Amino acid sequence: MTIKVHGDANDYVGKSLSGGKIVIRPDKNSKIKSNENTIMGNTCMYGATSGSLYASGKAGERFAVRNSGATAVVEGCGSNGCEYMTGGNVIILGKTGDNFGAGMTGGMAFVYDLDKKFKYRVNDETLVFASIQSNYWKNVLKEFIINHYNETNSSHAKKIIDNWEVEYSKFVQICPKEIVSTLSEPLVEEIKKKKTK
Repeated sequence: MTIKVHGDANDYVGKSLSGGKIVIRPDKNSKIKSNENTIMGNTCMYGATSGSLYASGKAGERFAVRNSGATAVVEGCGSNGCEYMTGGNVIILGKTGDNFGAGMTGGMAFVYDLDKKFKYRVNDETLVFASIQSNYWKNVLKEFIINHYNETNSSHAKKIIDNWEVEYSKFVQICPKEIVSTLSEPLVEEIKKKKTK
């Protein structure tokens, strides 16, 4: 099942999502810049277990809380994003609020950190975060953003894709410390090379 919304959405979009796809984008006649405007409310993707969300705009607070398996791409979010997340993939193509990733124990997140201040917004107690240091994860992220563009026609996503070799270096990859050693593909390519010797 696919649900497409042209215009704003309210709180709890994708709550307990367990399959299918949700696409939210501004009205076709809108002149707003999607990455500078909120398109859905708070607590979206709460407790999602599978499926995907592509939203051409920002999400409110507590985005993807307790996500355990869904993929979500938005263009910014409020405070407490990815709180208690245990699985899935979350891509934020813009600024986050404070306390990002509090209690996050699984899954992977990527944040477009243009102002280089994400380190002040992330809850680093259980997380490692750094620029992307693996071609594998670089390609994974690019595929997510291409999918986002194909679904939403986001000009913000297109700008990132069109300048990929410059833009990818502005992303921060976030991973729970406790799963780093169990990843099928390491965060840093040099680690993989050492293992194969």
